[in-house]
Amino acid sequence: MKLMPEDIEDQQFKIRFRGFDRYEVNRFLDQMAQVVANLQTTVKRQEDALQRLQRDIQGYQQREEIAKSAMANARQSIDQVKENAQKSAEIIVADAEVKAEKILNRAHGRLSQLHEDIAELKRQRIQIEVQIRATLDAHTKLLEAGKENMDARDAEDAKIRLLNQSRG
Repeated sequence: MKLMPEDIEDQQFKIRFRGFDRYEVNRFLDQMAQVVANLQTTVKRQEDALQRLQRDIQGYQQREEIAKSAMANARQSIDQVKENAQKSAEIIVADAEVKAEKILNRAHGRLSQLHEDIAELKRQRIQIEVQIRATLDAHTKLLEAGKENMDARDAEDAKIRLLNQSRG
């Protein structure tokens, strides 16, 4: 039997000689005691369940905060890694550009030197060709002069032989 607060308020006891019926009052009090005991048990269970739920909620909130913090740290770490990688890439590219510029400058310098060397070799070749031609011309003239001189001596020798033959 469920008792509601209105039932308690509306409860009527029979009046007997010298007051209420003791049996009826005791029975009602027993019922009320049972209802209060049941209510206390229910309230205790509800309070325990509420405390468990509050602990669970608190645990979930702590886990949520930890997860949020971990995600923020992970994002920050990712951003830092990206930034460091970007800086490293920029340094590597800048270093490569400097090295490439140095290599290019050396190549241009070497190319200029090769052009100068080629021009110098051409100049030397022309100079040597001129010297060889001059030497050849000089030797040719000497040979021609020597030949003329030899021809003149041969002619004199032939004359001397003729003279010697005619005398002799």
